[in-house]
Amino acid sequence: MAKILFVMTGADQWTLADGSTHPTGFWAEEAVVPYEAFKAAGHEVTVATPGGVVSPVDEGSLAADANGGPEQAARVRQVVETAAEFRAPIALTDVRLDAYDAVYVPGGHGPMEDLAVNADSGRILTRALEGGMPVGVVCHGPAAVLAAVKEDGSNAFAGYRVTAFTNTEEQLAGHAPKAKWLLQDRLVEAGLKVEAGEPWAPHVEVDRNLVTGQNPASSGPLAAELLKKLA
Repeated sequence: MAKILFVMTGADQWTLADGSTHPTGFWAEEAVVPYEAFKAAGHEVTVATPGGVVSPVDEGSLAADANGGPEQAARVRQVVETAAEFRAPIALTDVRLDAYDAVYVPGGHGPMEDLAVNADSGRILTRALEGGMPVGVVCHGPAAVLAAVKEDGSNAFAGYRVTAFTNTEEQLAGHAPKAKWLLQDRLVEAGLKVEAGEPWAPHVEVDRNLVTGQNPASSGPLAAELLKKLA
């Protein structure tokens, strides 16, 4: 049995370029699908957030059209609302990384607000990556990578081949004109090699111990790749 640390957002609002806010949180599918895959494989999950707050779910991610219909939406909501791990997170400051075997970061716009600038999250990801621990990050989750800055000012993930929610997908979703910054641009600026697949289609990149997924549809394939590294 492996122990997998979920690093999750504590933000329920995303600040836009004009100073207004957009309701957000984590994207349900990106947390629930890997959670279920890891638990089904017999692994243990612990959730950590800034301040140990319960990670807020993006209500939009619980809609029927975001889950392939009302039945699946109801099932996803039930997991979000009842899974003990999601309801009782620990604080990022209390994480002892040597107690875990892998780190996973789901997306949603929430990480754009807090994990992108959270030093504790950044340290966890840096240590995990440099220690050879399997690290999985999906969709907007790679915003957390932006805080993984080494003492010399460089990004710990610089030079890695990754994927993430693309500029094109942000434009298609209607958020690009409102955003302070776009994730794909910031990752490139940090020195990462971003590979963009077709919008909304599953797309996973594996580079050494790092597994990244482009969008919600990539959550399942990403979890499968991470499980291979824990086998």
